[in-house]
Amino acid sequence: MKASVNHYESAAAYIAELPRFTKKHSLEHTEEFLRRLGNPAMDRKIIHVAGTNGKGSVCAFLQAVLTAEGAQVGFFTSPHLISVNERIRRNNVPISDELFLEVFGQVLPAAKEMEEEGMGHPSYFEFLFGMGMKAFSRMDVEYIILETGLGGRLDATNAVKHPLLSVITSVSLDHTDILGDSIAQIAREKAGIIKPGVPVFYDGGNKEASEVIRSTALERGAPCREISNHAFEIQEVTRKYIAFSRRNAYDKYVIYRVPICGCYQAMNAEIALEAAEYLLGEGGTHGGCDIRGDCGLHKGEEVHRKAALREKKLQEAIASVRWEGRMEEASPHLIVDGAHNPGAVEAFVESVKALKKNGQGGGIVIVFSAVSDKKYEQMIACLCRNLDVKAYVVTEIEDARRVPAEELDRIFRKYTDQTVVCETDIGEALRRAEMLRDGEGDIYCLGSLYLVGMVKKWLKGGSDYA
Repeated sequence: MKASVNHYESAAAYIAELPRFTKKHSLEHTEEFLRRLGNPAMDRKIIHVAGTNGKGSVCAFLQAVLTAEGAQVGFFTSPHLISVNERIRRNNVPISDELFLEVFGQVLPAAKEMEEEGMGHPSYFEFLFGMGMKAFSRMDVEYIILETGLGGRLDATNAVKHPLLSVITSVSLDHTDILGDSIAQIAREKAGIIKPGVPVFYDGGNKEASEVIRSTALERGAPCREISNHAFEIQEVTRKYIAFSRRNAYDKYVIYRVPICGCYQAMNAEIALEAAEYLLGEGGTHGGCDIRGDCGLHKGEEVHRKAALREKKLQEAIASVRWEGRMEEASPHLIVDGAHNPGAVEAFVESVKALKKNGQGGGIVIVFSAVSDKKYEQMIACLCRNLDVKAYVVTEIEDARRVPAEELDRIFRKYTDQTVVCETDIGEALRRAEMLRDGEGDIYCLGSLYLVGMVKKWLKGGSDYA
């Protein structure tokens, strides 16, 4: 590969080609890569976030609250939907092409040196992580939110040894060929981000995963805070938002509105709120946090409340979040959702059922696609067994790992007697879905974040779809 690139388009193309030329490396390799870059941005307040589902949303809510409080926040996330710049953000705004090219030019020589010395060129994700940290070192950011790419223990982001806080979102079966085929095994990989003495907040929705996270935290002397479904109560579910209240003596009458209609977003928002309250406590020390005493920290409701954000500011921050591809109404009656594993599809089903229960949603048409390393038959079975759907339209994503539309068509017919349409072209798939909707109900596109990106690109291309 060429060692010098002078234009943004060439830089983006270089990075896009990396999967063909290199592979994932050890954590020690990433540590050496960062060392050669000068260990950029390690002096900032870093929040490390892992989990199967919800980690991107938790990151988005958390950066919104911190930004509303006046902090400058760097955010490293994946995947991107349209532009690779989306992965490196400041106050949730993707970095400019100019800064992208600048940090690319700073990172490339270190990557080439490692390749020439026989250590191997950093992988696609590792290279972008290096760029992200280098970009954050150039920016005036106080906090950096790092979203893991895959797993946690061996993820490149785990090269950060001294985060201020660790967060683990919901854990379910995904990437079982890499992370393990049980909840306990996957939870151990996610819990790999827990550092000695560093507090960890986690989604306590799965008992088996919670036990693993809690025991890992105890082993490492890391104060922990389990956040359960009892921490909040959903008050209203609409197409435009989810309203919930927090179940504590101070906030139980305060309503928070999440402008995303997935019921699971109430848990994600609650995790972010509790994490932010800790971070914005007494200078990032234990004083602002109501963390369980059995994990090493005292409880202190009065101290906690003195450190909490003002209610109105919290409400406005949560209501301001726009997180693409999560139950997002991309066009009238067209909702795109990034659900791409069985756990996420189960959450999607519950959200659609809640909308129907509240008299919203009407008839449903589902557009579905998937990648081959996902449990797509399990996802399809969940949809067919649990939702009343008018029709299914299967299509293909633009990726080498795509599942052929014909294969998806066969599996859907195995589980449903409803209409199943096979269209490999995304535009034709959406047009057929609109015809099947017949002016009533909604179209939901799910199964892969690649599909979400394709739909959004297609809609931006001047389509007359409505």
